[in-house]
Amino acid sequence: MLIDTSEIVVKGGHGGAGKVSFGKMMGSGPDGGNGGDGGDVYVIASSDITLLNQFSQKKSFAAQDGKAGEKTKKSGKNGNDFELTLPVGTTLIDKRTREVVFELTYAGERRLLVRGGKGGSGNFMFRSPIRTTPKFAQPGLAGEEKKLILTLRLIADFGLIGLPSAGKTSLLNELTNSKAKTAEYPFTTLSPNLGICAGKVLADIPGLIEGASEGKGLGTRFLKHIEKVGVLIHCVSVESENVLKDYKTIRKELGSFNEELLGKPEIILLTKSDLKNKAQTAALVKKLKTVNKEVYPVSIHDWDSMEKTKELIKNLK
Repeated sequence: MLIDTSEIVVKGGHGGAGKVSFGKMMGSGPDGGNGGDGGDVYVIASSDITLLNQFSQKKSFAAQDGKAGEKTKKSGKNGNDFELTLPVGTTLIDKRTREVVFELTYAGERRLLVRGGKGGSGNFMFRSPIRTTPKFAQPGLAGEEKKLILTLRLIADFGLIGLPSAGKTSLLNELTNSKAKTAEYPFTTLSPNLGICAGKVLADIPGLIEGASEGKGLGTRFLKHIEKVGVLIHCVSVESENVLKDYKTIRKELGSFNEELLGKPEIILLTKSDLKNKAQTAALVKKLKTVNKEVYPVSIHDWDSMEKTKELIKNLK
């Protein structure tokens, strides 16, 4: 199951302590070295959408601490940086302030998340004509720490939307050679699935229901993934008792969640068209064209209709 929300704690490395030391020779004075800086924590974006699954067990991550200073003015080694890999489309939110830290928008993006603490100065740094034998040094400073909420919104060219059992997952499998689970009952898909068709990324958004914008059926968790898609592919099944009602139900939930979703380009696929004769299918297409001119009957058991759908996707922008 795809995890698309998680909470973690990240911490920069602690700075190493400065050294209190004096040379072995009489009158050689202080020679304690500085502590090394703690490592920083960076985030790197990846196209792997499953990366939030890594936080199902481990929730805390830290860069390496700096090493303490040594004798003969030798500085401690800086701590190693830590790199945390997250999916493209992840928004990082500061849990305390609820402010967005940043959002990862492309694969390979690398951002500094928290800084490590500075290393403390050794006693050599505190020598002076009037303080010839300083017997103290600075401790290292703690690294920055953030408690974060991570939320993933898929970035895809097309989003397959519709009520449960509208045939979205079967369509995705047929168009993209994906292997997503399907079954003859609602809510088989519990997390978004992705596939590639004609070089375009398709996201199968789990079935929405009336009240999804209020959280029913995990609706808000699924609706957020639609915010990043370019074109909506609205699937309505010929098995529906009222195709217009089904269509309007989903449109209402989109608008309630985010009005901007209603402005996205959209086509309607009348799915499972093999279950009706041509006249019945044509009548359903006519009804749906009263709300959207772009309506196309399709069946995964009809090779011609699938090829036409692939061509349609290829040319859509």
